[in-house]
Amino acid sequence: MRVTGGIARGIQLRVPTKGGVRPATDYIREAVFNSLAAFIPQAKVLDLFSGTGAYALDSLSRGALSTTAVDLSIGNEIKANMAAVAKSMGVPELPMKTITGDAMRLDLTPERFDCVFADPPWEYWETKGEEIAQAAVAYANPGSDVRVILEAPGGYTVPIPLGWKLKKVIGKGKGQPAASILVRES
Repeated sequence: MRVTGGIARGIQLRVPTKGGVRPATDYIREAVFNSLAAFIPQAKVLDLFSGTGAYALDSLSRGALSTTAVDLSIGNEIKANMAAVAKSMGVPELPMKTITGDAMRLDLTPERFDCVFADPPWEYWETKGEEIAQAAVAYANPGSDVRVILEAPGGYTVPIPLGWKLKKVIGKGKGQPAASILVRES
């Protein structure tokens, strides 16, 4: 697992050995970021169910203004990943906050974001899909130029909250990860 693009491209990321973390694959992250290429620079990014912090760190490497990573267990691995990316980017500290908490809570931070990534454990989609989608869009800035990316198993149709529409699905097929990119309806 590595940073897939930008200044810190190629930096290896540590993956937690406990907690059932299933990190977003390099392939899916690279495909998502290729689709969002012009959108990420100067964006405020939220990484829900962050695990390794891969979406947040890749965003910073690609020019995001700031990131916030939320997970039930923010451990030493994500802190080591932040330090490795900061070193690669030649900065003493990244503009990245971490929040230990339930990514589906709607009161974790008063901030709103230009880009929201949600990559929960896949089993959550079957029982909590609506909640996941609602939490992700709740943290989006009120403007129209916002992206919400929901990563789920390929073949699963993510719920689309009212006022949002599916712009694109990126993925290889059933059983593989797929990323649904949502935008506000105009």
